Amino acid sequence: MSDFLFSLPIEQQLTPYLTLRKQDELAIIVVNHPKAKGAIALQGAHLLAWQPNGEEPVIWLSKASHFKQGTPIRGGIPICWPWFGKVASPAHGFARNELWQLTAHDANEDAVWLTFSLEDNEQTRQIWPHAFCLIARIKLGTTCEIELESHGDYSMTSALHTYFNIADISQVSISGLGSHYLDTITGTEHDTHDKTLTFAGPVDRVYSQPESFSVIKDPVLGRSIEVHHHNASDVVTWNPAAEGASAMKDMEDDGYKTMVCVETANASQPVEVHSDKPQYLSVTIRCHKNEPA
Repeated sequence: MSDFLFSLPIEQQLTPYLTLRKQDELAIIVVNHPKAKGAIALQGAHLLAWQPNGEEPVIWLSKASHFKQGTPIRGGIPICWPWFGKVASPAHGFARNELWQLTAHDANEDAVWLTFSLEDNEQTRQIWPHAFCLIARIKLGTTCEIELESHGDYSMTSALHTYFNIADISQVSISGLGSHYLDTITGTEHDTHDKTLTFAGPVDRVYSQPESFSVIKDPVLGRSIEVHHHNASDVVTWNPAAEGASAMKDMEDDGYKTMVCVETANASQPVEVHSDKPQYLSVTIRCHKNEPA
């Protein structure tokens, strides 16, 4: 999965905890800290891996993913901005395909903090004619925290499109999603009283009344993953199942078995951003062991 990232040749030692490496065409910052390890691609400020000490990897990355300039990475936590979905081209916006700048970093005995920024340029203005500044803050320790800050004057949708590493999609359940959702496969809206979502086929849903956090329970790995959503109107869940995975060039045919997306999003309605009022979207992720049955 993502283990190969930590054995890539070191191109530059940035700090005792941070190294700059390269996978194919993309620069990767690798974090090795006593509390956790992780990796972030400068393209998209895209978190590729996060693994607290003593835990299995929490973030899923496709073994077939491409590491090419301007090509989306399959897995990790893509930043979908300034639109979510296939409403325009490229799908899920252009921020995940742009080269971000590492503008700050810090560390203590508990965690590493990294700050990335992206501003409009000639290429983005051809796609979307707005001036903007994005700031992505990432904290990696026993918890993973990502905050996206948007500046400018425009309306947009966005998501932190998190792929989680699981043992077996047929065994996991997710709670805290809320009762109302749009099934984007059928285009129909539903209200449900089921407290948990399980998977027996393809799922692509936008939950518009989510709880403040969702819980992925993985009995095979013996853990639960809490996904705390901040400033989000929606939570999106997705798994393509066998047919969907086989149609993707950047996902192995059985890749769907070990991943599930629980995405912190403002997807169903555009959000207004004003120069005097930036917009924030963030997620906090933590793991804990399941209680014995």
